[in-house]
Amino acid sequence: MTTQLVCLLIGIFLPYLWAGVSVPFRMRQFGNMDYKHPRVQGEQLVDQGARVWGAQSNAWEALVVFGIANGAAYMTGVDPAGNWAIAAMVWIVARLGHGVFYIMGVSALRVLSFVTGMAMSIWILLMALWA
Repeated sequence: MTTQLVCLLIGIFLPYLWAGVSVPFRMRQFGNMDYKHPRVQGEQLVDQGARVWGAQSNAWEALVVFGIANGAAYMTGVDPAGNWAIAAMVWIVARLGHGVFYIMGVSALRVLSFVTGMAMSIWILLMALWA
């Protein structure tokens, strides 16, 4: 179960990583970081800054699905040392790649990373269903 918990922990920090990456883009575009209305400012980002904002938003969305999948696997008694651990590690690699490719504007690799991450969450859910 340690692998899955570490992967969840990394997944929790990914949106915050992308939020930190957005700061230079906010500073460049707006001259400051709006701490009173950061979401409004984030939605106004353009170009690469907007892609960073998108990566952060998508990281939150993917984390919800991954978290539910892991919770279901845990509750149904899926073997944590088997395919579940592999799926969790692949999810992390895919989600890191998704953010990087999103920010770089490499659409094909971003979509491939997204699909891979979603497939891992679905795989974990199927393992729970079959358990």
